[in-house]
Amino acid sequence: MLGVFLIWYSLSSATPSEREELWNNILVADLKWVMLSLFFGILAHMSRAYRWKFLLEPMGYQPKFANSFMAVMGGYLANLGVPRSGEVLRGATISTYEDIPFDKAFGTIVSERIADLIMLLLIVIAGLLIQTEGLLTYFETQNINPFISVGTIFVAILLGVIFLKLVKRSKHPFMVKIRNFARGLLEGMKSILKMERKKAFLFHTLFIWVMYLLMFYVIKFTIPETIPLSIAGIMAAFIVGSFAISTTNGGIGVYPLAMGAVLLLFGINQQAGEAFGWIVWGSQTILVIILGGFSLLFLPVFNQKK
Repeated sequence: MLGVFLIWYSLSSATPSEREELWNNILVADLKWVMLSLFFGILAHMSRAYRWKFLLEPMGYQPKFANSFMAVMGGYLANLGVPRSGEVLRGATISTYEDIPFDKAFGTIVSERIADLIMLLLIVIAGLLIQTEGLLTYFETQNINPFISVGTIFVAILLGVIFLKLVKRSKHPFMVKIRNFARGLLEGMKSILKMERKKAFLFHTLFIWVMYLLMFYVIKFTIPETIPLSIAGIMAAFIVGSFAISTTNGGIGVYPLAMGAVLLLFGINQQAGEAFGWIVWGSQTILVIILGGFSLLFLPVFNQKK
């Protein structure tokens, strides 16, 4: 609902000429760059599905790539409705079709997210080194502290682990059930330490984020006003966009507004900046809706012989 309100507020607060300029920028977008961006996005999603097997292998599971990919895309689709619900759906999906215990599957997803948080933090640091003033100005005006946001997630994970350690000592039936679930969860999380192909996991982690950057970067060529945008501006906008997506249900309503605000600091007028945001967010969201919807429909068909 917040996202829908922000979309309404953004459009209603603009003047008729500003809305017309925003719409024209979207209409004249060069589609070949949008298609290239979608291609990079698909490669990132495929790499994420393939990377998952490196965490499941140490526990003796060999899921089919098709099931892993469709579980990933179904999870992304769920995240558009309820933030972070996709991780639960993804774990439940692979558990259903590959006979992998949910607790262990979900534990590997947590480990994945920790690796991705580290990558995002490294990108934030690189962005601050490249464009300190622009990023700090944006974060200050929006009352955002990226390090506190990332740190809060790490602290939450740490507290969760401590809670599970305390549960381990209880003999209450309900606590015993939690303890059994926690054991599987921790086993899944520890799989990142037991991997035989750590270099392959690292390669795919880097590849995923390079693809994310590329699918974002090429969109600058879709609108004449954003073509001169520097690497520093791209990095700053990418970081802001990553936080917009991670803190909402897929960035709906927030993402274009965030792009318009941050690109304004780099000499891009607000309508062009928001158009840039709409093209990035809209194209990738449509991709997720199509692939995610198809995945959820096709999963039972693909696995009907089981």
